[in-house]
This record gives sequence, structure tokens and C-alpha cells, in this order.
Amino acid sequence: MEKDPIIEVKQLRAGYNGNTILEQVSFGVLKGEVFVIMGGSGCGKTTLFKHLVGLIKPVSGSIIIDGDDIAHGDETLLRKVLRKIGVLYQSAALFNSMTIAENIALPIREYTDLSEKSIDTLVKMKLTLVNLDGYENYLPSEISGGMKKRAGLARAMALNPEILFFDEPSAGLDPVASNELDNLIIQLNKNLGTTMVIVTHELRSVCHIAHRAILLDKNKKGILVDGDPRYLRDHSTDPMVKAFFNGRS
Repeated sequence: MEKDPIIEVKQLRAGYNGNTILEQVSFGVLKGEVFVIMGGSGCGKTTLFKHLVGLIKPVSGSIIIDGDDIAHGDETLLRKVLRKIGVLYQSAALFNSMTIAENIALPIREYTDLSEKSIDTLVKMKLTLVNLDGYENYLPSEISGGMKKRAGLARAMALNPEILFFDEPSAGLDPVASNELDNLIIQLNKNLGTTMVIVTHELRSVCHIAHRAILLDKNKKGILVDGDPRYLRDHSTDPMVKAFFNGRS
């Protein structure tokens, strides 16, 4: 893992309709890191996620992704940055009327001039990476929830992004499918070196996959603690951190 940050959030203030959700939030994500954003209900996890992927502009502060500040850039800059990232949404967000292959091919067709033969080859490569070989002609309705998540991940990886963002990847999955997805995330990070930013409330997953995590706090409107989640779970003396890891937050 390199030591340079690929994402830098500086003095971020975020909110809606005059209501502040996050205030003076600052952190960095290193290249190649599996970085988890965790916290209890209403702490601002989803709000932070939406800001990181460019869906919402902050009230103030900076969000610098690979040198570009998307908080203050125009649509051209945002489009440039979006080519460097992939996003797996909680629902997988697949188009039900399209096959798995057609879903994965969408961003390739939009952002490249590759031939159909090259697109077909690239789609098959991405399906192989997520262990879905042979499922290119299936519709989303014909595969399981865990397979949909993996298909969504294949689409998020279509353009070989430097950063992958995950919004509650284990949501709606049974323990076996959740564990398979966690292991796939670890494998892809190890083999490809892709930086991964994951929003989740699943403590088992956090301690399994994360190199580092931040814990957001609703009352503080910011980061309560930043560190290795396994160390925080086993050694933190902060009562709020202990309560969170013991399921009492």
C-alpha cells in the first residue's frame, strides 16, 4: 500500500435545508487502502457517501480525489473524476430489462470508443473477476441477490477505476452471500490494488475487510475515532466506541 492519499476530505460541512449533518470533517484515504465508514443510524454515513461520489455538493470544505477538488469543480471536472471511480450501490442498481452483460457494457459504451468485440471481451473479463462466468445472458431477475451484487460490482469495475465505492454492500444478503462478497472485496483489493471506500453497519464485515475505519457520531456531527477497527474493538477505552462495537450504539 502506498502512503500517498488518493482521497482527501478537508473541513467538510454538509447538511440539508439548513440542518447540519456533518461539520468540520477531515480525513484521508491512502492508495490501495480498504477504508470503511461506519456509525449508528443518522450519523451521516450516507450523506458522506453521496458527497464522496459527487452526488451532492458540500456546504463548505473540500473533497479532493486524485488531485481534483470535486467540491469546487464544474461538470467537466466531475465527469473526469467519475471516470476514475466505480460505485456499487446498495440495491446493485442493475437495469432489469437488460442482461448482465448489457448492464456491464453500459459505462464502457458511454466512455470509450471500443469495438463491440472488445467490449464483449472486456465484459467477460469483468464477469470472471467476480466469479460470474457464463451469466452474461441472464437477466437480473434470474439470479440471486448475492449474484446481483457481484454483477453490480463488475459494472462498477468496467472502466478499471482507481477507486471503488460501496454503499452497504452486505445489505439484504444472507450470511453466506455476505461472506462471499467480503472475500471477493479482499481478493480484488489484493490482486488489483484498487482503493476501496465502503459504507457499512455490518461490524463483522468491517473487522474482516478493513485496513482502517472511521466511526461517525451523530451528536458530534463528525468523526469520533479513526483507526484499525480490530484494534478499536479490542482495545479502545472510549465508552462510546466500546458501546458501538458491542452493539449498543
